[in-house]
Amino acid sequence: MPTSRTLAGPYALPVARPSFRAGSRPTLTDRFLAFDAEHPYVYRALERLTADRLAAGATRVGLKALFEDLRWQLPTGVRGLNNSFTALYARRLIEDHPQWASAFELRRRRTP
Repeated sequence: MPTSRTLAGPYALPVARPSFRAGSRPTLTDRFLAFDAEHPYVYRALERLTADRLAAGATRVGLKALFEDLRWQLPTGVRGLNNSFTALYARRLIEDHPQWASAFELRRRRTP
């Protein structure tokens, strides 16, 4: 089980919590935290790609575009880079690099 991240503020990821009741499916957040724990290099690569784009003069960064770039760079055997994770990665990037908040457009989350 992935470890909890304690984050604060409007961009915070939900804290990991067990959501596996009998017959229930893992939430998007559960799947994201499990993927992130298993593939920490994905976040580091997204950090690097974001920093590179901003250093090149970009004022806005789209996580879906970064995901597509990353898919070309990852080994073929890596699966699970789910487009549903883009908003959660954007929130994590903003939590870790608050100065990047204006580069990402975020919407209110409707699901856990």
